[in-house]
Amino acid sequence: MLSTINIIDLAVVKNLMLELKPGMSVLTGETGAGKSILLTALGLALGDRADSGFIRPGSRRAEISLEFDLSDAPKAKEWLQEHELDDEQHCIIRRIINQDGRSKAWINNRPATLQSLQALGRLLVEIHGQHAHLTLLQHDEQRRLLDNFASNQPLVAQLNQVFKDWKQTQTELERLTQNNKDQAEREEFLRYQLQELQQLDLEQFDFQALSEEHSKLSNLGLILTQGQQQLDLLYDNDQQSLNQSLAHSVTVLSDLSQYAPELDEITALLEEAQIQISEASHQLRRFLESQELDPGRLADLDAQISLIMDLSRKHHCQAEQLPQIARQIEQELDLLSHSDERIEQLSKQCENFSQQYQKLAQQLSQRRLQQGKILSRRISAMIQELGMPQGEFIIQIETDLSSLPKPNGLDNIEFLISANPGLPPKPLAKVASGGELSRISLAIQVTTSSDKTVPTMIFDEVDSGIGGGIAEIVGHKMRQLADNRQVLCVTHLPQVAAQAHQHLHVRKNTEAAVTSSSVQTLSQEQRIEELARMLGGVRITQNTRNHAAEMLQHTGED
Repeated sequence: MLSTINIIDLAVVKNLMLELKPGMSVLTGETGAGKSILLTALGLALGDRADSGFIRPGSRRAEISLEFDLSDAPKAKEWLQEHELDDEQHCIIRRIINQDGRSKAWINNRPATLQSLQALGRLLVEIHGQHAHLTLLQHDEQRRLLDNFASNQPLVAQLNQVFKDWKQTQTELERLTQNNKDQAEREEFLRYQLQELQQLDLEQFDFQALSEEHSKLSNLGLILTQGQQQLDLLYDNDQQSLNQSLAHSVTVLSDLSQYAPELDEITALLEEAQIQISEASHQLRRFLESQELDPGRLADLDAQISLIMDLSRKHHCQAEQLPQIARQIEQELDLLSHSDERIEQLSKQCENFSQQYQKLAQQLSQRRLQQGKILSRRISAMIQELGMPQGEFIIQIETDLSSLPKPNGLDNIEFLISANPGLPPKPLAKVASGGELSRISLAIQVTTSSDKTVPTMIFDEVDSGIGGGIAEIVGHKMRQLADNRQVLCVTHLPQVAAQAHQHLHVRKNTEAAVTSSSVQTLSQEQRIEELARMLGGVRITQNTRNHAAEMLQHTGED
């Protein structure tokens, strides 16, 4: 249950700390006093999108904190444990909205995403907005309400997974079938591409080695000319070679070493250098003698590299990737050659998924038919209590077992209503007035809520368009709902407000041209005054107060 709401600098609220009790609480006040800001704060704390427009003028940020008692919320406790966010029997959700529109959120003092807030919020609070009757006209919403009442969610999830598997298999089957029609043309094209690639001797393909050999042959004239020049410089030139210069230096230093023995080490180093130059020169000579200009080989390499570059551009890849492209073409050719086998395999899989789907769809249809009758009777009884004594509510379910699989089953579900005897039932949108639709919506919400496990339910002016004795019945129904859960109701009806265990009053205050809203928990005497205001309007008489007191006495309170 929601035990505490703390709001700071949100819209018209400067600072508000509100403690809620179990049972039924009502929120009343003049139009425009700011009743909706509590619901806005709840929505933001539970993951609604936020922007800087929510921040109170003159403030840097807005902050909302909610504290929940989890003793009546086992599913929420389980979710918190799974996500390692549990904190014994309590849960604190906090969200801050900054001037730049960004926000931060925490669950039990640990950072949380909006998705986490939304997932947890669905297990803690269920909000019924004042425009719920409009979404009630949508077929998807009607199906969802019936499935929720019938606890069909696991079966629907299983069916939708089978549908997804069938759809994927069917899509692949259609693609292969279409490809099979064009198979001959495709195979011819692939074989042509493969033949082109096989010109490259793919088994021995090494583009880097080819490039290096081509570069060497292309520059062999330069290599031979400058190589011979360096050989002359190092060794072959008897007058100016480096080898001759070193030999001369060795001779001179050797003669001098008899006077300066420390020159022996230098002489040894020069002799070693002379040996290295001699060895390098011999290797260079052998290399130059082994090289031979081969215009034929160079032309062959030119042709190979030109072909490789053409094929790389054609296949939009690097030259090194051409063998991989060839393997992919071979694989596709292999698949095409075995496409008949794959088509047969996919056809069997499609048939298998279709049979699974049909079986699940029939089970789902049977549950919907069975539970639809129960829900129809309950809602019919409820709308008859709510001022439509001859009203009959019917959930029409039409099943097309010959249809291809589709999401959520093969049933077309529509809510019908017959407001008067002798008239055939028609869709809600065609027969219900605004007031009737509000009552039908309220009847559906109250009826389908009786089996829910969400510990806190919030109703935002869902009783609009209702008055008189019907309003009192609505109040009784709300109070009954609060027997095993917390109910918070925003209302303008004194008949509903009188049924509450806790009465919260929203008041607008203006100081120094700044408007703010505050919320007060009313005492018994204050409740009488507020109910009298709601009953009597501008001028409140003692009779009005007596009527208000009598309404409170009928709830069984002192």
